[in-house]
Amino acid sequence: MENPEIERGFARARVVITGGLGFIGSTLALRLAGLGADLVLVDSLEPQYGGNRFNIAPLQGRGRVEILDIRDTERLKPLLEGCDFLFNLAGQTSHLDSMHDPVTDLEINCLAQLTLLEACRSACPSARIVFASTRQIYGRPHYLPVDEKHPLHPVDVNGVNKMAGEAYHILYHDVYGLRATALRLTNTYGPRMRIKDARQTFVGVWLRAILDGKPFEVWGGAQKRDFTYVDDAVEALLLAALKEETKGCVFNLGGERPVTLDELAGLVVAAHGSGDFSRHEFPAERKRIDIGDYYADDALFKQVTGWRGTVVLEDGLKRSLTYFRENLTHYV
Repeated sequence: MENPEIERGFARARVVITGGLGFIGSTLALRLAGLGADLVLVDSLEPQYGGNRFNIAPLQGRGRVEILDIRDTERLKPLLEGCDFLFNLAGQTSHLDSMHDPVTDLEINCLAQLTLLEACRSACPSARIVFASTRQIYGRPHYLPVDEKHPLHPVDVNGVNKMAGEAYHILYHDVYGLRATALRLTNTYGPRMRIKDARQTFVGVWLRAILDGKPFEVWGGAQKRDFTYVDDAVEALLLAALKEETKGCVFNLGGERPVTLDELAGLVVAAHGSGDFSRHEFPAERKRIDIGDYYADDALFKQVTGWRGTVVLEDGLKRSLTYFRENLTHYV
């Protein structure tokens, strides 16, 4: 994607990405490397999270990689010194894991965010900071599409802690002048996402099953969701970092169009050219924290930044399947 503003803004800029070996972080890193940015990628590489060294293989050594937990402030702080941009993508993403182990989720998605911002105050007070928030903090929608004025009522521990992490970023803008923005992502999909389990996204589980020649399960099926292809999400993150009007603000990022999960399942099969799926009732444990229908109103972000998604769902699924078909052994 060509965008002169983005090309000028990140050429030779010093950029730190937490969660830099994960799905979105690595895709962002590859884009920034192509723009000539000086990269520092921070990732814990804990096996239960999304980091994968293969994700950054195309970098071919460009950029500095630091394997550390963002809770390790003593090691993280020197890496932040002098950075121009911080993309804060590190986090625990599994909703079910957050209910089984709420304290760890609290430490990573809440406490670690606060200590990271404290480090930024002294190490890089003028850096532009973009926090990857989530639509999960809205909980079960009261109306659709969901805009930024919708009440926040998370249905799981993960959502509560992500809500707090987002609030810390905006608070530190308001009180200390840190130039922070939060982008509430919807379902993001594409190459490099975690497909070996459902900790990151159910779409990945579907893609792995169909590539293995197995039917996949659709729970419910009538729920409506929207989906953002990862390259489009990366462009949104870059614009959020560059635009002065985004400082101190929270924005939704949505998908091309809402579809039911039944419709999505059909699109996955069509993109692969074969396959099958079955419908099931929600497992009780999952049903308690499911949010039902959700799709975003992201008109505000589009108005402020000029961002527009360019990858339609059908094409994005085909690209994803092609990538994993060629690289499956690195993701299972």
